[in-house]
Amino acid sequence: MKPDTASNLAPADAGAPTQGRRLLSLDAFRGFTIAAMLLVNDPGDWGHLHPPLAHARWDGWTFTDLVFPFFLFIVGVSMTLSLGQRAVQGGDRRTLVLKLWKRALTIIVIGLLLNLVQNFDLAGMRVPGVLQRIGLCILLAAPIVVYAGLRQQVAWILGLLAGYSLLMLLVPAPGADGVLRAGALQPGQDLGSYLDRLLLDGHLWSQSKTWDPEGLLGTLPALASTLLGVLAGRWLAGSAPPAEKTAWFFVAGIAALVLGMVLGLVLMPINKSLWTPSYALFMTGWALVYFGTFYWLLDGQPSAAWRATAARWFKPLVVFGMNALFLFALSALIATAGYTLKITRTDGSAVTLQQWLYAPIQALPIAPENASLLFALCFVSFMYLIAWGMWRKRWFVKV
Repeated sequence: MKPDTASNLAPADAGAPTQGRRLLSLDAFRGFTIAAMLLVNDPGDWGHLHPPLAHARWDGWTFTDLVFPFFLFIVGVSMTLSLGQRAVQGGDRRTLVLKLWKRALTIIVIGLLLNLVQNFDLAGMRVPGVLQRIGLCILLAAPIVVYAGLRQQVAWILGLLAGYSLLMLLVPAPGADGVLRAGALQPGQDLGSYLDRLLLDGHLWSQSKTWDPEGLLGTLPALASTLLGVLAGRWLAGSAPPAEKTAWFFVAGIAALVLGMVLGLVLMPINKSLWTPSYALFMTGWALVYFGTFYWLLDGQPSAAWRATAARWFKPLVVFGMNALFLFALSALIATAGYTLKITRTDGSAVTLQQWLYAPIQALPIAPENASLLFALCFVSFMYLIAWGMWRKRWFVKV
């Protein structure tokens, strides 16, 4: 990574589709997503969480389950806008794909290094991860975005979701208990978990060991989520008036929410760990609604005075969004240090750095869930100070 002009969990340089103006709404939405990730990833006590700040145990969804698909949606939007600018500048298609692949591989390597830092054990290091899946989605989406037209991209989305459904529901696979089943959608029993054990045994999520929420097969519907963001980017880059763009973001978002709920009832339940088609569509619906709101407030309003006021209100999110990948990686390193480093107290007992920092908040006369949330809010504030300092000095990290 190097100091540059932008940093995202997606190919950066996503300027506005018109007038060469940067889209504040995309930066703010990215910043909202990274702030939400920091909030849900860094509580004071994992045993005491408000329900929306924890992932759904299996089927279903919570606020926390919005974060990852929001990142992939932003990846898709950013790819479209970034490649559109370069195409106008006469960029060669093969060169564009290679640049995207380079960025994808860089993100994958960063994710692997973050996993390695957790225990410095190559033999037992977890291979899948959030950044690894984001990198794989960029890697696979790059040629589709560069070479395929709108109809082909829609066909890819439908094919990925349909193909994944057929594989998961019809292809028998031995579960973690060794029993051969088809259509099993329980932890460790599905086809995806079997493939992960077959190819990555010993390198899966430590809390399950027999399956991984960022497993290989689930990358297929996650790629569809990314391509849905690509379609949103195509619409954003079009010539329609901002009010019309905003209206269709909401219409498409509500339609995706309804379709996702229906598929969750008749096909496969909404499930993040399996990244079911219902989950991919449902979360894309929320992404469209959230982003549509940011777009109208920050970029779509006809009043310049309104946009200026909104920019001031949403500036903290824009600051977060300008260095998203750096903040993602730094927060992971800080969290690892917090759970690894030991502090010796005056009574001679040893606690982790995280426990030591959390103790004064834990001692407050408030509910344990509120104390845990307060610690997370303090962590988000600390990370914002870092982001603000980098923004003020114009230090933007780009891969």
